[in-house]
Amino acid sequence: MGIPFRRGSGRRRTGRRHNPDGTMTLIEHLYELRRRLTIAIIAVLACAVVGFVWFQFNILGLPTLGKLLTDPYCDLPENLRADISIDNKCQLLATAPFEAFMLQFKVGVSAGVVLASPFWLYQLWGFITPGLYAKERKYALTFVAIAAGLFVAGALLAYVVVATGLEVLLGFGGGQVVTALTGDRYFSFILTMLLIFGVSFELPVLVVMLNRAGVLTYAKLRRWLRGIIMGLFAFAAVATPSQDPISMLALAGALTILFGIAMVIARFHDKRHPREEWADVDDDEATPMDDYAVDPVAPADPVRPTYDDAT
Repeated sequence: MGIPFRRGSGRRRTGRRHNPDGTMTLIEHLYELRRRLTIAIIAVLACAVVGFVWFQFNILGLPTLGKLLTDPYCDLPENLRADISIDNKCQLLATAPFEAFMLQFKVGVSAGVVLASPFWLYQLWGFITPGLYAKERKYALTFVAIAAGLFVAGALLAYVVVATGLEVLLGFGGGQVVTALTGDRYFSFILTMLLIFGVSFELPVLVVMLNRAGVLTYAKLRRWLRGIIMGLFAFAAVATPSQDPISMLALAGALTILFGIAMVIARFHDKRHPREEWADVDDDEATPMDDYAVDPVAPADPVRPTYDDAT
């Protein structure tokens, strides 16, 4: 009598309890990726429903999400904007019947990504941890908390500077031009600003992770400091969708400060865990040997006779 076959019975379980060393085959890595992607997508969709409802209705006594996002535009001087007002209420223009729904849907999904950031960041960390040691895996909650906090901090900075950036941009024209923004253009602009600032604020987490993995040392970061700072300002100039100097300088300045904090953390880590003496020497650079001397060969014993190959 044969053993009954159960679907999936031959698949090795990849949980930490059943697989302590974290080793997996390629197929098991794909199953693990699919499982964690599914969990992350479900979390984002659930939070997106909350964001979709929050767009029109107050939640936990907070202002509606629509009001929070339109306040930077509505707080501008009236001579800089032209909106469609009903009952003296600041409103944006929709040019298609389905556009209002799509705007609310887009904002809801974006809010879902932000609200669910602790969940998908934890899944990202969980997918990486099988290749790490146990003492490195214990930093999962710390990583998630710091990364989610930095993402929200970047979005908040973008929200603060977007009003000033809009005022600078819409101030051109000498009073001869009044800008009437549609809802699609405005929400796309502000959501892009929030996303770019939030993702950019993950820079120190990336630097610290690479430092702990041994890819970036404090010595290399200090050697590349000027070039990295120039690259941060160039990135800020290209990444900010408004291209105004206020947003660019705010993003570049914040990234420079965060990179400095990451360098300090890397310095303390390298002091506590010193690497090999020549770990920071480039591959094409000669290894310094000035401080090393070759021991002299001991002379032959004069009492003991020596023989050559012939004898």
